[in-house]
Formats: sequence, structure tokens, C-alpha cells
Amino acid sequence: MYDWCVATAGKPYATWSMGTVSFVESSFFPIPPDAMLIPMSLARPDRAYYFATVCTLTSVAGGILGYAIGYFLYESLGLWLMQIYGYGDKIEAFQQQYKEWGAWIIVLKGLTPIPYKIVTIASGFAHYPILPFILLSFIARGMRFYLVAFLINRYGERAREIIEKRLGLWTTIAAIVLLVGIVAALYLF
Repeated sequence: MYDWCVATAGKPYATWSMGTVSFVESSFFPIPPDAMLIPMSLARPDRAYYFATVCTLTSVAGGILGYAIGYFLYESLGLWLMQIYGYGDKIEAFQQQYKEWGAWIIVLKGLTPIPYKIVTIASGFAHYPILPFILLSFIARGMRFYLVAFLINRYGERAREIIEKRLGLWTTIAAIVLLVGIVAALYLF
């Protein structure tokens, strides 16, 4: 599936395919849209931000589907998907964490390589309020995809090495910057 995503990145219908992958990845598909976002952006660095926008919008839309799976279909489809990804026995603890840390979970997990579908399904199952979920999803997913676009647009071919070798580092830096900004906004203003 990964090879198909990379191969499709060079086709005329690549943007549609990337949007579809981004949508389904947020609810059930195992391959992240980065498999297409990165090669497409490397081929056209001038369109990297456009591709990041498509990924963000479709990822959040797919996240709403994942949320609905967790909210309405958890006992059937949602639990089955969580078990496939190895989180079936952890969902109850995850739901308890949502009561106290829901916003942080959505933002931080939305930035990391942890499958976003876990967050979307768990958010629905935990009955996290839908509007804050959507807003936080836009923030988290947008930061992730725009970081990739920024690196590729700024550094071109060298960005591939930076992204592939140090994705965890860049994600951590972005998360820290976000946390510092939120804490500053809450306590300093």
C-alpha cells in the first residue's frame, strides 16, 4: 500500500488520491498521507502548501468520520478497528484520560506519527465535544502537514533527508512550541 501511495504521487490525479488517503487514514486506513505529501511536494515545492491544505482539510473530514465511528458504532466497527491497531484493551483507560486531558490528547497525538484514527475513534467513544474536536484537529493536523510543506518548500531536495531522518525531532519541537504558546496564553494573558 505504501508503494502504491508513492507511485500514485506522480500521477495526474495525485492530489485527489492524496486527499482520499488523508481522509481514510483519519478513520481506518493504515498508511499516513505523508507517503504522498512528501514526494508530491518534493516534485513541486511551489505547491507544497496547497498539498498541505488538501491534507489538512481531508484529514479533519476523515477525522469526523472516525469520530462518528467511535460515537455511534464503537461496539461493532470502532472496537474492531481499535483491536486491529493494538489499542482495543487500552480504550477504557484512554476514555478516562479524555475527561481530564482531552484537548492535549487530540493536539499532541494529532502531531505525532501515532495513527490519528485512534484519536478520532477514541474521541467519539469518549463523547468529547465535537466542535472543540474539529478545531483541535485543524490545529494539530495543520501543524503537522504545514511543517512538512515548510521544510520542503524551504529546503527542497535536502528536506527529504531532514524529514525522513528526523521526523520525530521536528514533531517534538512543534509540540513543545505549541505547548509553550498555550501555557503562555493561559497564564500570561
